[in-house]
Parts: sequence; structure tokens; C-alpha cells
Amino acid sequence: MNWLIIPGAILTLLGLAGILLSAFRVLGARRAGLEDDALRERLRGVMLLNMGALLVSVLGLMMVVLGVFLA
Repeated sequence: MNWLIIPGAILTLLGLAGILLSAFRVLGARRAGLEDDALRERLRGVMLLNMGALLVSVLGLMMVVLGVFLA
């Protein structure tokens, strides 16, 4: 079941990279000293990135677990 485990691990790592990227973007937005409305707008975009990265990471982990169970 390596054909399921390896791509799942790659997806998980991509999702983790996206989560880290969103965390760094939030830190940058907070350090920029933006007004409340501008900060909310920027964080709205980061939240979409965060949710997408979380979805990719969960799908990758599900693939890995399924591959281990079927192996």
C-alpha cells in the first residue's frame, strides 16, 4: 500500500507547510500595526488559506491511515 501511504505523507506535509505559512502571515499582519478593519480583512484571507491547508493535511493523514490499515 505504498501507493497510498507516500502520497498521503506528501499531502500531509504540504498541508503542514500551508498551516505554518498562514501562521507567519498572521504574525506579519499583527506586527504591521494595521487598523482593526484592515486587520480583519487580512485575517479573512489568511483564514481561507488555513482552512484549505487543514483540509489537505487531514486528507493526507486519512490516506496514510487507510494505507497502513490495508497493508
